[in-house]
Amino acid sequence: MSQKDSVCSRSYFMVVMVFVHVYILNVMALLFYVYYTSDSAHPPPAGDIALPPPAQSAGPPPPGQPPAQARAQPTHSLQQFSRLHRLEGIKVGHMQKVDLVPNKVHYLKTLSLKPLLFEITNFLSEEECKLVIHLAKLKGLQESQIMPSDLQQEVIDEMDISKEEIFNLLDYNQDGQLQMKEVLTHTRFGDGVWITPENIREIYTGLKADPDGNGLLSLEEFKELNTNAFQTYLRQRGVQKTELVRNSKHTWLYQGEGAHQILRTIRHRVIRLTQLPPEIVEHSEPLQVVKYDQGGHYHAHHDSGPIYAETSCFHTKLVANGSTPLETSCRYVTVLFYLNNVSGGGETAFPVADNRTYDELSLIQNNMDLRDTRLNCDRANLLVKPVQGTALFWYNYLSDGEGWVGEQDEYSLHGGCVVTQGTKWIANNWINIDPDVQRQIQFQQAISKYTNEEAPAEWAVDNIYQDLHVEL
Repeated sequence: MSQKDSVCSRSYFMVVMVFVHVYILNVMALLFYVYYTSDSAHPPPAGDIALPPPAQSAGPPPPGQPPAQARAQPTHSLQQFSRLHRLEGIKVGHMQKVDLVPNKVHYLKTLSLKPLLFEITNFLSEEECKLVIHLAKLKGLQESQIMPSDLQQEVIDEMDISKEEIFNLLDYNQDGQLQMKEVLTHTRFGDGVWITPENIREIYTGLKADPDGNGLLSLEEFKELNTNAFQTYLRQRGVQKTELVRNSKHTWLYQGEGAHQILRTIRHRVIRLTQLPPEIVEHSEPLQVVKYDQGGHYHAHHDSGPIYAETSCFHTKLVANGSTPLETSCRYVTVLFYLNNVSGGGETAFPVADNRTYDELSLIQNNMDLRDTRLNCDRANLLVKPVQGTALFWYNYLSDGEGWVGEQDEYSLHGGCVVTQGTKWIANNWINIDPDVQRQIQFQQAISKYTNEEAPAEWAVDNIYQDLHVEL
């Protein structure tokens, strides 16, 4: 087989596997249908809380970028966005100065190289943290859980793939039986209930899916699984909020022109921190503010998915005029802010940071799931304690070797440990960049058209992100 054929074969295999994730979610019904709905990811108008915006830029633009005045009606080219600045980690513990605020020194500390992760203390002042929390309360928070839609089942119904083929794909060691670890690995798709080995044994018993009781599914047993029966059983059983993949509340705060001055200041500070093109940062997602009450958690996950030829980014698909079977949120960078000190728990866990290798199946060992932030946070390679004003900054993708977005960094797996005492407040700034540079340019051109019209800039963000329902 040629190298090209091998790459194509792997790409097709991965696409099928992602569809299989969805299929297994429905076939196994390993979701307890608790309907915590979520509004669209785009924010409504800033309303009465908006103050006049500050200056266009908090400082000089990154090298190679025109001044703010020249960006009033930007023209985008391949050359302008062909290379993205990427910070150097050097080594764990390395400290480097960063120019974020006039007359104040900030230090960037390298916490890990896989993923490339930094910590910046005092990124936000106490007053800024309190104000962001106050604005979030005024906006109103909603439950963060999102459940799979009926559209996923429609896609599954149209798939031309047999249960035998699905079984063989899930059977990693090809021993003719599905181990519990193999089933658990492929239930980690999207939101729903966090499935444990005990849950699977309960479901097997309740539906008599494993007659011999050995915890393994043969092909014949797998064929007998009935979707409706699983869903009916689980709905009757019920579920607690603590059993969800994430247990939190959140809201979105618009940061564009016309937003509260502090929110604009934070965005400008992020531009200076990341040294990415201001146009890209300005037209990324709004600020997400999240509240975790006592017992709140978020199991380990990736902020962005892997990119293949069959995958499109949520933020650019609306302007790319393309049709792809898979979609993901292309969040090149995550900047996470701790808005308060937490009395107990609430750490951010990176289970496999700086591991020598990454193997999804190895995350589950002897019924212990390293992604479970309710039980196994203390086993993570890296734990970061929430400290008010501190920011974490990491890359969710590697470089492609030519200065653009490359493959997903699987080591960026992270989660929020359970809050054992008090309340935890955080905020997330995600910078959206399409690994396809031409699609990113199309997006920049389209959103520039919106922002250059008479409508307020915030409505440009609404138009672009109106169908985005993902906040990982």
